[in-house]
Amino acid sequence: MSIAAVAPELTAGTWNIDPSHSEVTFVIRHLMTKVRGTFTEFSGSVQIAEELAESTATAEIKVGSIDTRNADRDAHVRTSDVLDVEKYPTMTFATKGVRAEGGEYFLDGDLTIKDVTRPVALSVEFNGVAEDPWGGTRAGFSAETTINRKDWGIEFNVPLKGEKALLSDKVDIQLEIQAVRA
Repeated sequence: MSIAAVAPELTAGTWNIDPSHSEVTFVIRHLMTKVRGTFTEFSGSVQIAEELAESTATAEIKVGSIDTRNADRDAHVRTSDVLDVEKYPTMTFATKGVRAEGGEYFLDGDLTIKDVTRPVALSVEFNGVAEDPWGGTRAGFSAETTINRKDWGIEFNVPLKGEKALLSDKVDIQLEIQAVRA
């Protein structure tokens, strides 16, 4: 399927992620509520191909830029107990393919955290293209996936009474991406 058939305004070429207008966020259950966090430093690009399935995307996230609105928690997450930022300063994503399934689109790729690479599928929504006030062309995308943190060797937890734990294993990852045509 050609990109023109899906989104004619999204032209083939390189689209660079604009981090000041994008977000990389996550949600994890802590006790009985969900805690949200973000990574504030990241970069990447989307290569739109004439044939949608041949399009690619790459991203690099600075793990030390984690922000959960709690400095003590962030400092702990950066330690070797959790993300080990000293040893593994970045996490990366690189696509292996784009597919359409039942009217939805998925970005299949490899997510690397702490030197562990595993496949993930991001559900992607195309939000349109617009000209910005500075003469650029921007495209918007939303994407999400759910991972099990233990699959990437993130084992830290605190056992609680009655077979419960401080943290869930499931982590929801959500992206709001605005990319500028190169």
